Amino acid sequence: MANVDLTFALAAGITLGVVQGVSEWLPVSSKTQVIIVSTLLFGLTFSQGYTLGLFLEFGTFFAAVLYFRRELVLVFKAIVGKGGPGGRLMLKYLLVITVITGVMGIAIYKGVESLNPGSAVGLPMIVLGVVLIADGLFIRYSRSRVRPPKSLQDMSLRDLILIGFAQGLSAFPGVSRSGTTVSMMLVLGTDPKEAFRLSFLALIPASVGATLVTLLFSHSTIATGTGVLSLPVITIALVVTFVVGSLMIRWLLRVAAHENIVTLVFILGALAILSGVLGLIFGSSIRLE
Repeated sequence: MANVDLTFALAAGITLGVVQGVSEWLPVSSKTQVIIVSTLLFGLTFSQGYTLGLFLEFGTFFAAVLYFRRELVLVFKAIVGKGGPGGRLMLKYLLVITVITGVMGIAIYKGVESLNPGSAVGLPMIVLGVVLIADGLFIRYSRSRVRPPKSLQDMSLRDLILIGFAQGLSAFPGVSRSGTTVSMMLVLGTDPKEAFRLSFLALIPASVGATLVTLLFSHSTIATGTGVLSLPVITIALVVTFVVGSLMIRWLLRVAAHENIVTLVFILGALAILSGVLGLIFGSSIRLE
């Protein structure tokens, strides 16, 4: 399938790009959805689909960089010693959670190929869905309390470590990065809009790390996956991921800023549970090798 025709390249690239671009920002685990689609529709193995899912995060990286360009300027100024308090605080946030995520992610990545696909892509998402619904109840309850919600300025080092740990768990193929980080921040009492914003911002260094880990440890898997899907398909998928991801960031942050955030969290929890159930159903059909 190396000389794949234009029609297939467009169809496959758009399909994979939409799946990654939408699911990266929802608590449905983008890697799980890419694994299911790429294995059932395009004949990849579990490890190839997992690697492809990590590689497509580069598209969502560019979408996040475009949206958070102003915040990134503040971070870079802080790195060179010219930033203000806001930039230094954001730099601390990204450094702490990225280091923890990186250590956990490499360890998980090296062992993930031995997982059973059905349970790996299903059960964690069901648990996450239940946690998100509990988060929605927590938000509704907390709004009746006098204590104001947390912002980044109010977060302690312990809070950042917990968020980094939650993000590190997303290296598992059945766990959503945005779902775990947003859920952890809501449990810690963070303002919902701030939780979504900080979660999306944290994607930038995390996606760079995911792509580097993929390139370093999976040369043969990438080569095989490229041979099955072809470079044009993967290129189109990356472009579509960027476009769809950019639209999803804006939409979700707009929704998170309104009073119907509780409804949104309930819906996201239901989607996570549905994703987990589909993972259990289709996971047994995924080829390991």
